[in-house]
Amino acid sequence: MSATGFDVCVSGSGAVAMSLTLALSAEGWRVAWARSPEATSPAKADVRTYALNARAITLLERLRVWPALKAFSSPVFEMKICGDGGGALSFSAWQQQVTELAWIVDAAALERLLGEALRFAPRVEIVPPLQGAQAPVKAALLAICEGKHSGTRADLGVEFARQDYGHWGVATRLKAERPHNGVARQWFRSPDILALLPFNQPDPDASYGLVWSVPKERAEHLLSLNTADFELELNDAVLQSAPEAAEQIGHLSVASEVAGWPLALAQADRWMGPGWVLLGDAAHQVHPLAGQGLNLGLADVDTLVTVLREARQREPWRTLGDERTLRRYARRRETPTRAMAGLTDGLLHLFADQRGPLKDLRNAGMTLVERLGPVKHWLVGRALDA
Repeated sequence: MSATGFDVCVSGSGAVAMSLTLALSAEGWRVAWARSPEATSPAKADVRTYALNARAITLLERLRVWPALKAFSSPVFEMKICGDGGGALSFSAWQQQVTELAWIVDAAALERLLGEALRFAPRVEIVPPLQGAQAPVKAALLAICEGKHSGTRADLGVEFARQDYGHWGVATRLKAERPHNGVARQWFRSPDILALLPFNQPDPDASYGLVWSVPKERAEHLLSLNTADFELELNDAVLQSAPEAAEQIGHLSVASEVAGWPLALAQADRWMGPGWVLLGDAAHQVHPLAGQGLNLGLADVDTLVTVLREARQREPWRTLGDERTLRRYARRRETPTRAMAGLTDGLLHLFADQRGPLKDLRNAGMTLVERLGPVKHWLVGRALDA
């Protein structure tokens, strides 16, 4: 393939970059995938799990990755959310008239299978990573999927307004004494948020992915513990939050390394410009309490490919990097992304406030939403199609 014969240069090495590269290739465009060689050999095992919604699964089905990934995934049939003062919410697949609310997938398996698919994708060539904002090849469009620390975004002069929460996400894989039955659980404990995501590894029916948002000092303490002491504190936290749930789950045992990372809210002030566009964490970052981070990134991919396809059909004289075309993508994605960021940010701050009157109000609000069927249905519908 000629070094000057590319339609799009995709910069990045994660799931969003790989999904975009595959999707563009499937549409017939010639794609240069600019990634670092180090990305293929991570230094540590990836203990993360993703909660993928219906729109993300549909995209992966079109990319022909989902059939293989399904073996590394577990369906969520029910979601139980508890406040810190008696408030409770529950969502179920049958109430939404869907087969499942989400799928919990293995992060490492997702990236590995996307990488394997790219080995056989036509019209894709791996090229060296970008130097500054300069692509190593000529292409009509530069798609930047480099994550929250994107250097290319900074070189383009894009402001990335970042609000550090002072919290860290702590993640690991767990084995439980009793089957999870496809039930995901989340406790707003003020100030931390603890989530157990039903998973199929290492035990197909009784494993969880842990996502625990805690203040930085608490995270540092948890990450310093040996396995036995970490298990002790985790099981104690579950017991304190919900004794009945603790009985249903049984003892939780750590089944992998424990990892942690800082959490923040961030948004780029521009998503596009002449010949370039931002996707995924390079454009936005949200708190993981709703499990929507990767869903938003894959929705970016789906939307951008749709916008480019529509432009090719209706306005074939426009280049892929035409600002008017890219502006359509930004308009379609900024509103739902800001809405999800506002929701997660609002919930975090609402439950972080430990004043008595507000505590009573937020728990009463959860109970009220639980009783309002149409409101619950609408909330889940938004999450299924972020």
